[in-house]
Amino acid sequence: MTGSLDVALLIGALVLLVAVGAVRLSTRFGVPSLLVYLALGVAIGEAGLGIQFDDAELTRVLGFCALIVIIAEGGLTARWSTLRPVLGVSATLATVGVLVSVVVVGVTAHFLLDLSWRLALLYGAVLSSTDAAAVFATLRRLRLPPRLVATLEAESGMNDAPVVLLVLLLSVEPTGAHSWWVEGLVIGYELVAGGAVGFVVAVVGRRALRQAALPAAGLYPIAAVGFTVLAYGVGTVLHASGFLAVYVAGVVLGNARLPHRQAILGFADGLAWLAQIGLFVLLGLLVSPDRLGSAVFPAVVAGLALVLLARPLSVLVSATPFRVGPREQAFLSWGGLRGAVPIVFATIPLSYGVPGAERLFDVVFVLVVIFTMLQAGTLAPAARRLRVTAPAEAAEVRVETAPLDRMRADLLQLEIPPGSRLAGVHVDELRLPVGASVTLVLRDGNGFVPGPDTRLRTGDSLLIVATAESRDVAERRLRAVSRRGRLARWFGEYGNEADR
Repeated sequence: MTGSLDVALLIGALVLLVAVGAVRLSTRFGVPSLLVYLALGVAIGEAGLGIQFDDAELTRVLGFCALIVIIAEGGLTARWSTLRPVLGVSATLATVGVLVSVVVVGVTAHFLLDLSWRLALLYGAVLSSTDAAAVFATLRRLRLPPRLVATLEAESGMNDAPVVLLVLLLSVEPTGAHSWWVEGLVIGYELVAGGAVGFVVAVVGRRALRQAALPAAGLYPIAAVGFTVLAYGVGTVLHASGFLAVYVAGVVLGNARLPHRQAILGFADGLAWLAQIGLFVLLGLLVSPDRLGSAVFPAVVAGLALVLLARPLSVLVSATPFRVGPREQAFLSWGGLRGAVPIVFATIPLSYGVPGAERLFDVVFVLVVIFTMLQAGTLAPAARRLRVTAPAEAAEVRVETAPLDRMRADLLQLEIPPGSRLAGVHVDELRLPVGASVTLVLRDGNGFVPGPDTRLRTGDSLLIVATAESRDVAERRLRAVSRRGRLARWFGEYGNEADR
């Protein structure tokens, strides 16, 4: 048992390190990294090292866990200033656009591939979701207008929610107990409730993170990501959309003024990369290469229907009311990348034992490989040809809420109690050492930046920033003035070690 675990850890570590190194190579040669990860999974699977893995249910569960992390990172890094103007068009693409795509691909698969209506619509539903990981990783390397990038990223963050509901609905054997409009109302409730749950959990998390005095800076990123996962859990318990709850919670938390915000974003980014690597390698393990040859033709048919018919029509219907121009619509049509998400969703009917689900999984796997390589590799030329590129912009200035630990400084908080001789003292009369300064005064519930002539009052709360070298001297000086007032030196108190 111990030997098997050691071997598994060895293989896992090697795969992880190779995958991390492959990111640089994939960027250099223009090959999407997800294809490299899928190839790694296939290489260590039954056709390579011989590892046998065929547990579709476990793949679905782990895939959902990975998607939670990936969607959370997308929400945390989304800026509300760029997201707000495109919220309407993105939400329409994620709902109305999804329905249009499902119908077009479903009709095409039914007539051209001779599939039953249920299985054909499953093809359409599984393929209708754009992949957050593929979109985030690809678009952020291109110079595009923020509006276009925000539209595609927000769509990919939101469309998983309705798609997973449709796939689950089509995967369960129909009973005829509910009419189609009842199912539609249920889906509507789950989406609205999911968004509300994500918002409420994020508001609670924002307040908790602001007020909590955690003993280590590294705990803040863990807590922030934990709140996004909590949003998923609360949403699913309330029969709401967990994926939408995760995305909304991520957006609200990511745009809040949280302590150690950059550390939170860096931690979420690392987790998302780990989730992507694990997810793609796992999907590569699950596939059987000897079955893929027969899936090429239906994959090409379904892919062409998706890229040339379904996606452009869904963009046209969804974006035209928001006055999105023809060139932007054309890029939105071509930029709707598929990735691991459709493959993960294809494991749902596989785990439910839907007839033809194994074939569906193979077709989706081949389609993702072919069309991801085709679309991702041509996005930059397409943007130039459509004239939707943007000039290079200066990198975003990183402003940390409380980076005092990295600056070798401390934040001192001081309250002036009744009877303290600090009351009535001007700020410049504190005579704090070099490296220490009163940065904020809280008085009667209002905070303000004091000047040298600001007179302190009983009940004031002071925030004092002091370098590590000056902290002790500043603290002793404050205690001396509190005992003797502004004339502390006249009474022989200089803030020395003996006066502490």
